[in-house]
Amino acid sequence: MGDSQTVDMKIEGKVVDVCKKKGCWMTLAMPNGDPMRVTFKDYAFFMPKDIVGKTVVLDGIAKKQTISVETLRHYAEDAKQSPEEVAKITDPKRELAFEAKGVVVLEE
Repeated sequence: MGDSQTVDMKIEGKVVDVCKKKGCWMTLAMPNGDPMRVTFKDYAFFMPKDIVGKTVVLDGIAKKQTISVETLRHYAEDAKQSPEEVAKITDPKRELAFEAKGVVVLEE
């Protein structure tokens, strides 16, 4: 991405987590080992909750962003983390994220 804050692109990756409530976000494994959070444009669609380990192709916008403590705690609650784990989240996090306009789950 260089110095750009957002870039329109297509990417492929392996799903490592999906929102346990309704599939409203997922995370992909990045080449450096960090997860990348994927949300869906205009909250227009959700992912099946059973696609962990599957490969997906995404079309959308990669962006550098800072996630607030409140949002990080919300994501942790969606992932069914314990109240103790949620309480340990005390600092915002700078991360690479992706807002998908479309997702294809590949057959494996």
